[in-house]
Amino acid sequence: MTTPKHVKVLILGSGPAGYSAAVYAARANLKPALITGLEQGGQLMTTTDVDNWPADAEGVQGPDLMQRFQAHAQRFDTEFIHDHITSVDLSKRPFTLTGDTGAVYTCDALIIATGASAQYLGLPSEQAFMGRGVSGCATCDGFFYKKQDVIVVGGGNTAVEEALYLSNICSTVTLVHRRDKFRAEPILVDKLMDKVANGNMKLKLFYELEEVLGDDSGVTGARLRNNQNGETLDMAVSGVFIAIGHKPNTDIFQGQLNMENGYIVTRSGLQGLATMTSVPGVFAAGDVQDHVYRQAITSAGTGCMAALDAQRWLENADQ
Repeated sequence: MTTPKHVKVLILGSGPAGYSAAVYAARANLKPALITGLEQGGQLMTTTDVDNWPADAEGVQGPDLMQRFQAHAQRFDTEFIHDHITSVDLSKRPFTLTGDTGAVYTCDALIIATGASAQYLGLPSEQAFMGRGVSGCATCDGFFYKKQDVIVVGGGNTAVEEALYLSNICSTVTLVHRRDKFRAEPILVDKLMDKVANGNMKLKLFYELEEVLGDDSGVTGARLRNNQNGETLDMAVSGVFIAIGHKPNTDIFQGQLNMENGYIVTRSGLQGLATMTSVPGVFAAGDVQDHVYRQAITSAGTGCMAALDAQRWLENADQ
């Protein structure tokens, strides 16, 4: 039987939230270990230009930024474990986690920073141009398409919000939706229709994205297919935003933590321990508990909060 590896604070996830939690936990002498997961560095590893990271006035490449995050955590002797957790037991302390490798880990406090994954259509061409004209985040990448033509694919809140955001930046924004009814909230649809009426936006209803077109320079167009008559239409665009939602990476915590639409519910409020979940000693940071902002800076901020919350909670729990 494998002897469990025990640490005081265990951090799951290696995006901005996880790395920031590691820096603060290590500086508090909590000797944290960070389990990287399958996608070390998170969503920023697929982002080229990050132009809104504070103090990087000239911008920074996503992978370079994540390398800096990692180096910062390593500077304070965070232990890195290359594993992927497949099961957890949060019913008692120490908490128990089991990885892909069969290794077992126990901890006194757990910080969950497993993030959320943008959902994509699964087209080969979509993957081929990821980060070179295909994006899952308008607020992250919209600036790079200033005064250019783009399309947004989707019909829910995410799609309409992203289309409205881009309409203030891009020359034209065409919202591509496979139906003629939107799942977005009525107030958002009203705003959308006002933009359409004013000519700021266009709609392609009953259309689906069939293929992303491009060359070595990146995306040059999109091929749409009408799902009523099968006709195809090629549009010249430089950006394709896939906005069919995000899925928080929380499956292994189902039934053990309070969640809302798959996102972990944290306490929030002004009483401290804002990042604590429904299980005392378990904290959540980043996109795994935030479906609203989903920015690197907000994730990093909640990572800091989770580490400080864990420190405070452990001090009281150990008395």
